[in-house]
Amino acid sequence: MDATTCLKSMLLVIRQYRNNRSAANASQLKRQIDDLAGVKCGRLLVSGQVLPSECLSGLVELAGDPNTSPALTGTIISLLAQLAASDDESREALLSSYNLTGTLASVIHCNSATPREPVVLQCLPVLQKLTYNMRIPHCTPYMDELIAFLIHHVQSPNEDLTMPCLGVLANLCRSNPFVQTHVKSLSHVKAFYRTLINFLAHSSLTVVVFALSILASLTLNEEVGEKLFHAKNIYQTFQLIFNIIVNGDGTLTCKYAVDLLVDLLKNPKIADYLTRYEHFSLCLSQVLGLLHGKDPDSAAKVLELLVALCSVPGLRRQLCQSVLRAPGPRLQALAKKDGQGRGPEPDPGLALLQWASLPLDRPETCYLQALTLFAELFEEVAVSLPSGSARAFLDLLLPVLLGLLQGPGMPLSELQVKKHCVRAARVMDLLLVLSSHDEMKMQVSQQLSSQLCVSQVELLLSNSHMDTGFGCPATSSDLSQVGAEVVLKVLQLMSQFKQVVRDMETSFYRILQDQRMVTPLSLALASDRREHVQTALRILLEAAPLPDFPAIVLGECIAANNAYRHREVELSIQSPPTLGRTFPTMSANPPSSSPHSIHNLIEKLQSGMELQEQVKDVRVSEIMDVYEQKICALASKESRLQDLLEAKALALSQADRLIAQYRCQRAQAEAEARKLASLLKEAERRKEELQGDLSTQMLEAERTKADIEQLLQHNTRLQTDSQEHQSLKGSYNELLHRYSECERMLKELQTAHISLNKQADTLRKQNESLKLHQDRLLTQLAEQEEQIKGLDSDLQERGGEISDLQQELKRQDERSKERERERMDMEDTIDVLRKELNKTEQARKDASIKASSLELQKSQLEAKLQKKDEELSKHGQMLAMIHTFTGGKLKNETVNLSL
Repeated sequence: MDATTCLKSMLLVIRQYRNNRSAANASQLKRQIDDLAGVKCGRLLVSGQVLPSECLSGLVELAGDPNTSPALTGTIISLLAQLAASDDESREALLSSYNLTGTLASVIHCNSATPREPVVLQCLPVLQKLTYNMRIPHCTPYMDELIAFLIHHVQSPNEDLTMPCLGVLANLCRSNPFVQTHVKSLSHVKAFYRTLINFLAHSSLTVVVFALSILASLTLNEEVGEKLFHAKNIYQTFQLIFNIIVNGDGTLTCKYAVDLLVDLLKNPKIADYLTRYEHFSLCLSQVLGLLHGKDPDSAAKVLELLVALCSVPGLRRQLCQSVLRAPGPRLQALAKKDGQGRGPEPDPGLALLQWASLPLDRPETCYLQALTLFAELFEEVAVSLPSGSARAFLDLLLPVLLGLLQGPGMPLSELQVKKHCVRAARVMDLLLVLSSHDEMKMQVSQQLSSQLCVSQVELLLSNSHMDTGFGCPATSSDLSQVGAEVVLKVLQLMSQFKQVVRDMETSFYRILQDQRMVTPLSLALASDRREHVQTALRILLEAAPLPDFPAIVLGECIAANNAYRHREVELSIQSPPTLGRTFPTMSANPPSSSPHSIHNLIEKLQSGMELQEQVKDVRVSEIMDVYEQKICALASKESRLQDLLEAKALALSQADRLIAQYRCQRAQAEAEARKLASLLKEAERRKEELQGDLSTQMLEAERTKADIEQLLQHNTRLQTDSQEHQSLKGSYNELLHRYSECERMLKELQTAHISLNKQADTLRKQNESLKLHQDRLLTQLAEQEEQIKGLDSDLQERGGEISDLQQELKRQDERSKERERERMDMEDTIDVLRKELNKTEQARKDASIKASSLELQKSQLEAKLQKKDEELSKHGQMLAMIHTFTGGKLKNETVNLSL
C-alpha cells in the first residue's frame, strides 16, 4: 500500500472513530496506525501538505482527548515518537505546527493520579526528545501542571520516573527564563534544590548530569549557584564533566554533559576558572581524540564543545596550538619509526578535516561545525603571526575547501541545494577570514581561480529561485535568502582577490552587471541583519559606476519587496469583521479616480459629515487611513514614473555621448592595431624563449607529481598503521581487563579452596560418626528382629494351646452338669489365658512399630549419606578445577574427598 492510500484510509478511520468510539473502530484505527508506521512516511507527514496535516492533526487531537482508550493513545504516541526521533525538522514541525508538547502534557496531567501507567512512561521519553534544545513557551497548555508533576516525581523515591522526569525538566529549564522564574517562585524550591544536590552523589552519571544541568539553569547567578560553582568545587565539576564526555556511559549522557559545559562557559567567571584549570591541556587532548572513529551525532557534540571553547580567547589559543600542528615533521619522524612498526599519533587536524569534507547526504551538523571551528582557529592565527605549522596545514585545507565549492554534475533537489548553500556560506566565511591576513591571502590566491567563483555564482542563481522576472517581488523563501547570502559572500571574496588572481577583476565586474544580481542585492539591502546590509552596500558602491549596472531595476525590485512586506504586515494584523467585509469593496475602486473627488471626500470627513449608507458602519479614522494609503501609493507611482522619464532622458544623452566615444575609440583602435602588429612579432620571439622554459617547468612538475604520489602512498601506510594501532590498543585493554578479572577470580577461588578444605574435614568427621551410629543402629535392629522372631514363636505356641483348650472345653460341655464347678474353673483359666494372649498381641504390635521406625531411620540415614557423598564429589570436582586453573600451584593443598 502506498503512502497516499494509507493516509486516505487513516483519515476515514479517524472520522469514523470520532463519530462512534466503539471497540471495533478503535482496533481498526490501531491497525491503520501500525500500517502507517510500517510505510515509513515520516517526511511526508511533516511536509505541510493538506492530507498528511489533517491525518497528523487528527491523531494528535485523539491522543490529547481523555475519552480515547489508553491502548489507542499509546499506539498514537508510539507513532509520534517515531516521527520525533527521525530528524530535527520533523521534531520542530511537531512542536510548532501541532503543539505536541501541550498534548503530551495534557495526557500526563489526566493520568497524574497513576504515574506508573504505561502511557505516562511512554510520554516522558517522547517529551524529552521533543524538548531537547528547544525553547518551549510557558503559555503551552498544562505547562504548570507538567512542571509540578516533574518536580514531585523527582523528589519521590520512584526510580522508574526519576531519570525521565529529570531529563524533561533539564530541557525545559535550559535557556528558558519563563520556566526558570516559575520554578524559582515555588514555595518548596529549597527542598527541590536539596534533592538535586543529593543526586550529585548518584551512581548513574546520567542522573548526575541532569541534576547539574538543572542547578546550572536555575542557580548559576544566585547565592546557591555561587556556593555550588565556587572556586573550591568548580575544578571537581570540570573533571567530572570531562570524564563523562570522554568515558561516558552513552551518547545521551555525553550530549547533556557537553550542553552543560557550553552553558557554564557563558558565565565569564566560570570561563576564567577553566582557563586556569591545570589539567585542561590533558582534557583537551582527550576531547580531540574523540574525533577519531566516532559516530556523527557524538562527533557533532564534540565539535559544538570545541566551537564553544573558542568563545574564550585563552582557550581558543590553546585549541589552535593543539589542532594546527605541522604535518611535515610528524611525517619525517614517522618515516624514521616506520621500520619499528609503531603507529602514528592521532592527528586532530586531519580528523577535523575529514569531518569538514563529508558529502551532502551525511549529517550537516558535523561539517558545518567543523568549518565554523576552522574559521575560529584561523581567525586566531590571523590575530597572531601565522606559524609554519599553520601555513603547512593551510596547504592541506585549501584543496578541500575549494573542492566543497565544486558544483555536482547531477541535478540537485531543493533540500540538497539548501544544504549546499549553507555549507558554501561557511566555506566563504572561512576564506574571508583567510583573506584578512596578507600572507595567508597570498597562499589562498595561488589555488583560487576566477572560474570557480563564476561557476559558484551561476549554480546559486540558477538553483535558488533567484532567476525569475523582475516585475514581481523577489521570493522570501529560506532557499532564496540563503542563496542570496552566499552570492554576496562570493562577490565579497572576488572583491578581495580581484587584484591578485588572474581574470578575477574582469569576472567580478561582468557578474555585477548581470541583471540577475538584482534579487540578491535587493534581499540583502532589505534584510534585518546588519552585516548583510553592509556587505550589499559595499558591493553596490563598486557596482554603481559600471555602465550596464541595472540600477533602475534594482530600485523597482527593492520597492516591490517593500510593498510585498508591507502587505504581509497588513494581512498579519487582525482587523474587525466589518472592516474585513467593507475593505475589499473599497479597495476595488479603480486607482485612476479623480483627485477632485478624493479632496471632496477628505473635506467631508474633516468637517464631520456622515458617510454614505454603504459605509456607514465604518469608523471615519479607518476610512481616512485607507484613502491616505491610496493617495501615498498614487504619489509613489507618479514619482516612479518621473524617475523613469528622467532615466530615459539620461539614457538618450548617454547614447549620444557613447557614439562620440565610439568614433574616438575607433581611431585609437586602428593606431593600437598597428602597434599590436609590432608587438605580435616581439611576442612570437618571446614565445620561443618561453617554450624552452616551459619544457623545464614540465619536467619539474612531473618530478613534484611523483613526490606527491610517494607522500600519498606514505599517508595511506600511516593511516593503516593508525588503524592497526587502534585495534591493538583495544585488544591490549581487553587483555588487561581479562588479566585483572583472572587475578580476582584466582583470589576468590583460593579463599573458596581453603573454606572447602575445612568443610571437607568437618564432613569427614561427620561421616565417621555417622558410620559408627549406623553400626550401632544395625546391631540394635538385628537384636530387635531376633526378639520379634522369639515373640512370634511364643505366639504360635500359645495359639496351639488355645486351640487344644477350646477342644477340651467342647468335650467338657457335653459332660453332665455335675461337673459344673470344674467347668467354672476352666472358664477362669480360659479368661486368664485370653488376657495373656492380649498382652502378647500388644507386645507383638509394639515390636512391629519399633521395627518400622528403625527401618525409616535407616532409610533417612542412607539418604543423608548419599547427599554427603554427592557434596563431597562436587567439592572434589571444584578442587580439581582449582588445581587445573592455578596450573598446579596448589598441589600440596589438594585433598581426596571421595568416600
